[in-house]
Amino acid sequence: MRIDIITVLPEMIEGFVNESILARAQKKGLAEIHLHNLRDYTNDKWRRVDDYPYGGFAGMVMQCEPIDRAISALKAERDYDEVIFTSPDGERFDQHVANELSMKGNIIILCGHYKGIDQRVRDHLITREISIGDYVLTGGELAAAVMADAIVRVVPGVIGDEQSALSDCFQDDMLSAPIYTRPADYKGWKVPEILLSGNEAKIKQWELDQAMARTARLRPDLLEGKGK
Repeated sequence: MRIDIITVLPEMIEGFVNESILARAQKKGLAEIHLHNLRDYTNDKWRRVDDYPYGGFAGMVMQCEPIDRAISALKAERDYDEVIFTSPDGERFDQHVANELSMKGNIIILCGHYKGIDQRVRDHLITREISIGDYVLTGGELAAAVMADAIVRVVPGVIGDEQSALSDCFQDDMLSAPIYTRPADYKGWKVPEILLSGNEAKIKQWELDQAMARTARLRPDLLEGKGK
């Protein structure tokens, strides 16, 4: 898949998308992530991409023209399944959305900035608005990085142990069960005996029971959709 991120601060996420899982996915040829500086698409000699809002409201607003140029330039090269705007009033990003987007071919993510973007961009160019939480960030770069990471890591082949990705938190609307590693006894803090038993069926049941109990205690809202 290919993700094109349009931003006024490409340096802010350049290192992130070229490290760890995202770097591995790109080296394997399983994903491409391209950063585009929105300022490259303005005719303003000062490379400004924002202006004062009509109506005398506070703050600055990202202009239509450079955004339209950037998106149009990308669309002239290939088709896109989604043009996403990172917005605090968009749909909530979760594992299900990440899984869905990982099946797409090409995605554009437009990072919001300043007070927001001209509404006409949202009306005519954006296909989907997504929020990573009920809070406001300085810009959409962190949100774009979060989404890119969550999306790409579940693309088949990106993680060597695909079962590990499929058993992550939230894949089945539950938190993960507690996990342990060596040593089995550290300062008297012992690993549950069931995990050392080698009985796969009992271990699976223990894992499910622990996940359910942990979810009910910490995130009961996740179980509401299960009729619990």
